[in-house]
Amino acid sequence: MLVETPLARRVPVAEYAACPVTGLFHRLGDKWSLVTLVLLGERPHRFNELHQRIEGVSQRMLTRTLRALESDGLVLRTVHPTVPPAVEYALTTPGQALLGPLSEVAEWAVEHHSTASTRVR
Repeated sequence: MLVETPLARRVPVAEYAACPVTGLFHRLGDKWSLVTLVLLGERPHRFNELHQRIEGVSQRMLTRTLRALESDGLVLRTVHPTVPPAVEYALTTPGQALLGPLSEVAEWAVEHHSTASTRVR
């Protein structure tokens, strides 16, 4: 359990930056990653489908988000040999495995919304 792992009295910046938990929360904390993961959890999507389903995201930002999630090993990009090429995005096995813990965090947020919303920002 996370809180059972003691941290050093003074946490070194390099250690904090190299922590996989820190990296995951930075990725999930960006504006578009979470909604993108949830939508891909439903089923694979083509780029334009995702762009249409996420109101307010620019094509550039969606591209950057998908590339980052792919680089993190959470999303798989598949190019189908058609003319023009059809590109489909889907969750990888680790991406699918992340949905369970994300659901638990979402349930906590909804359950504690009235008390946490004024303190957690």
